[in-house]
Amino acid sequence: MMSNNGSCKAAIIGGGVIGGGWAARFLLNGYDVSVFDPDPEAERKFGEVIANARRSLPALYDRPLPQEGELIFCETLEQAVQGADYVQESVPERLQLKHAVHAAITNAAPAEAVIGSSTSGFKPSELCSRGARAIVAHPFNPVYLLPLVELVGERAECAKAAAVLRSIGMHPLSVKKEIDAHIADRLLEAIWRESLWLVKDGIATTEDIDEAIRMGFGLRFAQMGLFETYRIAGGEAGMRHFMGQFGPALSWPWTKLMDVPKFNEELVDLIAGQSEDQSGKKTIRELERERDDNLVGILRALKVSNNAGGKVISDHEATLAFSGTHDGMPVTLRHQVPASWTDYNGHMNEAFYLEAGSRATDGFMQLIGADSAYIAKGLSYFTVESHVRYLNEVHEGDRLTATSQLLSGQGKKMHLFHRLFRGDGELAATVETLLLHTDLNARRTCVPDGSVADKLAEFERMHADIPADGAGRFVGERPGDR
Repeated sequence: MMSNNGSCKAAIIGGGVIGGGWAARFLLNGYDVSVFDPDPEAERKFGEVIANARRSLPALYDRPLPQEGELIFCETLEQAVQGADYVQESVPERLQLKHAVHAAITNAAPAEAVIGSSTSGFKPSELCSRGARAIVAHPFNPVYLLPLVELVGERAECAKAAAVLRSIGMHPLSVKKEIDAHIADRLLEAIWRESLWLVKDGIATTEDIDEAIRMGFGLRFAQMGLFETYRIAGGEAGMRHFMGQFGPALSWPWTKLMDVPKFNEELVDLIAGQSEDQSGKKTIRELERERDDNLVGILRALKVSNNAGGKVISDHEATLAFSGTHDGMPVTLRHQVPASWTDYNGHMNEAFYLEAGSRATDGFMQLIGADSAYIAKGLSYFTVESHVRYLNEVHEGDRLTATSQLLSGQGKKMHLFHRLFRGDGELAATVETLLLHTDLNARRTCVPDGSVADKLAEFERMHADIPADGAGRFVGERPGDR
């Protein structure tokens, strides 16, 4: 179902960090989003979550996300779900409330719309009373960055939901049978319960627990999960050896998972007090931005190895085509500057101007057909010389646009002149690059294939009469040096 501007529509029922995260994920992937939340502070809270998402989600990608959709706050649930392709409920975890909300959604939403619930514990069979139809679509905070969403329910509806969720860069995981708390939260509950005992018994503080996770197995789990991590721990003999070595420990009294610490004010005060000492100097918004920057860095690292959550981003990015021209030149890069590209001055580090130029070169190579398929045939271009001019400051969150001018494409050489523009249109830098065409198997230079050579000749003709101010300079050159 298309909205007036041709976009697909998602409806978000209920707010908080989860509802706001869903709204941001859909909105920044081009969906129009309608919201119903009776909280009088809903618009402010959604706005703050979406602002964080605008700052971080595009920084995961090296291609631009779709044009942002329209965000509309509605006075009634019925208005919000009207014409929606996808409806996501994120109201508090009270079953009676969810029954009432899902009955209303089912009555008002289009018959073909997917209806998902963010519930972390309830099963579809518990949600679908009063003739309601819904599946579990359980995400993880922050929804706009973390790809996992657990799907539970009728198979065909889960398949429809999975297609939508993949289109916005998420990783749907279908749970084989419905069970309380699904998969991930059952694992988290085990760690949470054991952690409460460790704090209550004075063995560790909340900070000690967090350090144990983030400095140790949390890093492994981020890219390899549990079973593959343990397979490696078994050495060359693999999982069978690991199970033989460590299996007997399962019968040792290492954990208190079958017991629950008494939940009382004393325990709450203990945990809350230590948590306040641990991170209370920072506001929640500061902690969220710190978390988001760290997640962007980790996910971008996983993207380089095309692994785990990074592969989800790479697969999604492959669907994000971009094209166009700027000042008559082909656009070869659109990229939002992540925090990891900035230095102690808050500016984009000089090395990343060259990184942006390198990615623009990759973009130009795709234009002439020297793409991944060409490289797989054993042919590519190698950079042999570059020259960068730093003309304007660039900061975290700035949107860079690069254009590429072909100065020469004769024989084995490809001579490019990239211009990097900030989002405000100011020229931030130029990057001049000389590359040689190379046979990857022989490790020697050679002339490009005919189709690539033809494309180069075409671009050279188009760009021949366009001035390239700043090209051919040497380091430190001043007016009148020539």
